[in-house]
Amino acid sequence: MIIEGVVAFSNLTKEELYQGRPTGKYSLVVALDDSSVEALQEKGVKLKVYQDKTQRKFVTKKQIPVIDTSDSTIGGEIPWGSKVRLSVALGPISPIHGPSTYLNAVRVLELSQNRAGGLEEGF
Repeated sequence: MIIEGVVAFSNLTKEELYQGRPTGKYSLVVALDDSSVEALQEKGVKLKVYQDKTQRKFVTKKQIPVIDTSDSTIGGEIPWGSKVRLSVALGPISPIHGPSTYLNAVRVLELSQNRAGGLEEGF
């Protein structure tokens, strides 16, 4: 499944921490475009709204390469506000949380110059 949106939070170079401990996962939170919202909702994926933007977190257990539109590898975290296209897979369906969303690949379509760590007001 291909999803597009704008990066809200990028955690692709270091494992996430939960209560100070590594989770063994890397993640990307994306504010989704309308067609991606519709496609995910049709599959039963639970979405959250933050500052009037519909978002979803996508996870992976391994570091994955991030490429640009020229197929060149981009190093470091993806700045918030960057437009991305993701290849994702849906996992088992939880009756409470819906299907898990796994990140397979990331292509940066437009790299933002923002360096802050998350979605900002007026974004």
